[in-house]
Amino acid sequence: MEIRELRYFVAIAEELHFGKAAERLEMAQPPLSRAIAGLERQLGVTLLERTSRKVTLTEAGAVLLSEGRAILSAVAAAERRTQQAAQRCSRLVLAVKAGTAGELLAKLLDAYRAEPGAATVDLLLCEAHQQQKLLRNGQADVALLHLPFDSVAGLDTEILHTERQVAIVPASHSLAGRSQLRMAEVTELPELPMARWPGPDGTYPKGPGAEVRNLTQLFQLIALGRGTVIIPESAGIDLRRDLAAVPVLDAPPVTTVIAWPAQSRLRAVADLIRVATGL
Repeated sequence: MEIRELRYFVAIAEELHFGKAAERLEMAQPPLSRAIAGLERQLGVTLLERTSRKVTLTEAGAVLLSEGRAILSAVAAAERRTQQAAQRCSRLVLAVKAGTAGELLAKLLDAYRAEPGAATVDLLLCEAHQQQKLLRNGQADVALLHLPFDSVAGLDTEILHTERQVAIVPASHSLAGRSQLRMAEVTELPELPMARWPGPDGTYPKGPGAEVRNLTQLFQLIALGRGTVIIPESAGIDLRRDLAAVPVLDAPPVTTVIAWPAQSRLRAVADLIRVATGL
């Protein structure tokens, strides 16, 4: 298969419409249709079921869509990293979930900035689970991830910090004055359902709690009495006055790691990791 053929197929598989896919690819529809038919002949499988009304993916097509996305992402990452390696002015992109690891991040940036020949670090503030994707497609060089919430499959990592978790509740709630809580006390509050974060595939687990993507949105909902959440203690530092953080004794600890693509060969990445693990 050629990269061009994969780009064509992924566009059609995502749009499920030949006309829209041709528009997206800035090409005419007939050569696009011929290219996909040729790809199906080459593979000896049917990738798309076509009718006059709709286009649907076959089981084989769904597999190629998943594989094709990964391949195209890897190609784009290779292009970016190769171009970056040739740049005279070294820059690094550090992906961090917005609102997390604040104190640790500040210490890391300050310590690395003091290093001789330190690269310029551009911060990329993300929503839930975006860091892994940005690392894999080459848009970020390094990221701070949090276990057990984030996946580190296919990435190299070093542990930086482990901390307990806290429950965030409205300051006016009866639990706000407690010195500590248990998981069951937080998760079984009917008036304050647990907020729901999206999974790596972007879908939300079922439940009555609000769907959230970032801490700013989440804290606003909790302050309004619409929910609660259990998060790493560092994310609950410097809370607004209408919120309270209470330690949760039996919540699993959260470990912050610095992660980077296993194939990274950038000296600046190695230097940043060395500084991070030395903090």
